[in-house]
Amino acid sequence: MRPKIDHFMGEIDTIGKSEFKDVVNVWEASVRATHHFLKEEDIEYFKPLILNTYLDAVELRGIRTIENKIAGFLGVAEQNLEMLFIHPNYRGKGLGKTLLAYSIEQMNVRKVDVNEQNEQAVGFYIHSGFEVVGRSDLDASGKPYPMLHMQLKSFNS
Repeated sequence: MRPKIDHFMGEIDTIGKSEFKDVVNVWEASVRATHHFLKEEDIEYFKPLILNTYLDAVELRGIRTIENKIAGFLGVAEQNLEMLFIHPNYRGKGLGKTLLAYSIEQMNVRKVDVNEQNEQAVGFYIHSGFEVVGRSDLDASGKPYPMLHMQLKSFNS
């Protein structure tokens, strides 16, 4: 049972292709607020990839403000949480916890890869029941941003 969050519509719903630009705007604002280790050229490199490739490769769900704007979203593929971003205006209000719980309970998420340098996110996932099961020196694009491979403790063999 998910708590209803003040100022938000409370229900998590599907995000359609017509909303992809809004999703990228939330992604960019979130990354600029939390991924201080990224260079500007990396953000510009990833933006079109997210818009034109990555969003099509995942099941997208989001939580909206009462004005129907996307406040946070997640993307899942093959039990892997591929993305979870909250607009900085709405951080600290429980949206990340709500979306993560939804992804585990409703979308069968068991794994997530996290930038090692994003210590806040690493701590969030550890606090949420994930543990590190591996590490890569490069991200999926071959960029020098180490990734931690995490899995829910209760599903780790």
